[in-house]
Amino acid sequence: MTDVIEISREQMDAAALEAAEMLKTLSNPGRLRILCALVPGEMTVNELEEAIGASQPYVSGQLLRLRSEGLVTRERHGRSMRYRVSDPRVRPILERIYEVFCPQA
Repeated sequence: MTDVIEISREQMDAAALEAAEMLKTLSNPGRLRILCALVPGEMTVNELEEAIGASQPYVSGQLLRLRSEGLVTRERHGRSMRYRVSDPRVRPILERIYEVFCPQA
C-alpha cells in the first residue's frame, strides 16, 4: 500500500486542472497514436506519417498542438526535424494505456 500524502485543496485543484488539460490533449486518437509512436524514440514527420498512416498536413498539425502543450519537442538533424516526447509524465501514462488497450496476442 502506498503512503497517502495530504495536499491542500488549492494544490488539489491546480493538479486536477493540469491533469484534465493533459488528458484533453491525449483524448484525440491521432495525437495519442503519435505519442505512442514516439515512446520508443525520436521520429521525423515522414516516419510518423508511415507509422500512423496519416497525411503530412494532419501529422504536422497534431505535432504543432503537442508542441504547444509541451508534450513533444523537436530538434533539427541535418535537413529534417526529429520529434520526441518531452514531458516525462506522459511516458508512463502512454505505457499503461498501451498495456491495457493493446495487449500482446
